[in-house]
Amino acid sequence: MTESLQTIAGMGAIPAEGGVAFRVWAPNADSVAVVGDFNDWNDSANALDHEGNGYWYGFVKGAQPGHEYKYQITNGDNSFSRVDPYALQVTNSVGNGVIYDHDSFDWEDVQANCPPHHELVIYEMHIGTFTDKGDWVGNLTDAVGRLDHLVDLGVNAIEVMPVAEFAGDMSWGYNPAHIFAVESAYGGPNEYKKFIKECHQRGIAVIQDVVYNHFGPSDLDLWAFDGWQENGKGGIYFYNDDRSETPWGDTRPDYGREEVRNFIVDNALMWLRDYRVDGLRLDMVPHMYSHQGSYLAEGWSLMRRITDAVRNEFPGRITIAEDLHKNPLITEDNTDGAGFHAQWDAAFVHPVRAELINPDDAQRSIQALADAIAHHYGDPLERVIYTESHDEVANGSARVPQEIEPDNAAGWPSQKRSTIGAALVMTSPGIPMMFQGQEFLEGAWFRDDVPLDWRRRDDFSGIARLYADLIDLRLNRWGVTRGLTGRGVNIHHINEDSNLLVFQRWLDHGPGDDVVVVANLSAEPQEYRRVGLPSGGLWKLRFNSDATIYSGLFGNYESHDMEAYHEDADGMDWHGNVSVGPYSVLVYSQDN
Repeated sequence: MTESLQTIAGMGAIPAEGGVAFRVWAPNADSVAVVGDFNDWNDSANALDHEGNGYWYGFVKGAQPGHEYKYQITNGDNSFSRVDPYALQVTNSVGNGVIYDHDSFDWEDVQANCPPHHELVIYEMHIGTFTDKGDWVGNLTDAVGRLDHLVDLGVNAIEVMPVAEFAGDMSWGYNPAHIFAVESAYGGPNEYKKFIKECHQRGIAVIQDVVYNHFGPSDLDLWAFDGWQENGKGGIYFYNDDRSETPWGDTRPDYGREEVRNFIVDNALMWLRDYRVDGLRLDMVPHMYSHQGSYLAEGWSLMRRITDAVRNEFPGRITIAEDLHKNPLITEDNTDGAGFHAQWDAAFVHPVRAELINPDDAQRSIQALADAIAHHYGDPLERVIYTESHDEVANGSARVPQEIEPDNAAGWPSQKRSTIGAALVMTSPGIPMMFQGQEFLEGAWFRDDVPLDWRRRDDFSGIARLYADLIDLRLNRWGVTRGLTGRGVNIHHINEDSNLLVFQRWLDHGPGDDVVVVANLSAEPQEYRRVGLPSGGLWKLRFNSDATIYSGLFGNYESHDMEAYHEDADGMDWHGNVSVGPYSVLVYSQDN
């Protein structure tokens, strides 16, 4: 091996002046060589030196970014090639690694810029289907072409479903084969950086979905990486006993090995440092810290190591967990907590979907909706709330409109009740999230081989406008609904007989801040209902989901501004009389 003058720190292929340094962890190997375009794939040309701690290192003059490469590993009588676990680019999931230089990309001073958590509105996106290519897999260039739609919609953050290289070209992304490499079918690392740069230039933050609860399970060069394994399990990167078992295969990483912990933490920090993403969302973390009901302490401590590193090294970014067990420790930052900033909230999505889908007004529970709105984990902003996500619209479930009326997902009941869900997401305390296509009534269920039907954006432009108006209200873009960015909530009117729900939101209280939301979960209009108000004066109607500008099927029910009368109602000193259309939501506030 031709050595550089100085040993270079880092893992994988590290470009440097005059060549590339290579370092790989293979503690059971007898020898390791690097082969590639730079040495005509000659496994005797560039042997790596053992550093004495399970790591192998060497420097190859003349190697450069763009060259393909692999490691040739010998263990006893066996010799085999492996893709670099730290490969930043691959030709495909069963191909070669590609030397890549993160420093070569010109960001033009575009930096990460995550909005404050109380001002986040997230749009979950799947790159492969965020396109109109028909049967072809979408890529990052296609997605850039659709970003102006998100600007018009008004969201300020997207959560990108996993982009790490996976088996095949079509996938949800939750089967990572090479966690440091951007999916080749999507365009690879440079295209992802261009996508993020374009997002940031439009004022849109990017939150990256990552998968650390399992790897693969297919196309895994990590499996028996250096030739060693026990019990037919996966070798040095995986548990080699029953702890390896996950719902997706026996590929749970060994969270107790420091080298594996470093591998995962290095990956998390790479997205934040080298791709300038604004946050991370960790997939199904219960499978990191538990196995068949048993607690995996090392998995929990690894999560905390990641969240601590993000807080310390990238302040202002966000970490989100998918736990779905209503566990407050996930978002606690004390010694017992996992330290995430927020978690997907099962206590919101499941009851809200259930009440929206329920076809019988007489059986609808307004108290269940009230409980979902009020639920929190100490801080209301420690939860992400939604009615649709990639999980909620697949795996036996469909989009909310389809669940409401399977035979006519664009009919009146589906449009009306699904938009109630949108209004509750955007007016309840928490971080609101929507799933791609929700804004134009995308139907059926989510599949990775069926792209969004972008024709529906024109067909249901009014519904898209409804979502945009709600997002503007949520972010106080009209200057009169600041309370929707706050933590305060008071659910003061719950009427099970009429299916009427009224709640107050606030940040600091007062005109332009206090907001009153009226939701009618009945197919019948509610006329001249007496409801409590926080203060006197005129309460102006800012939003009426029954307006015909949103749909030709809507009734434009005549809801009006409310005058507050100094007489108590619902435990408040003031009241007003409200009329609201069937399956409709009204939003009121006062002028500054």
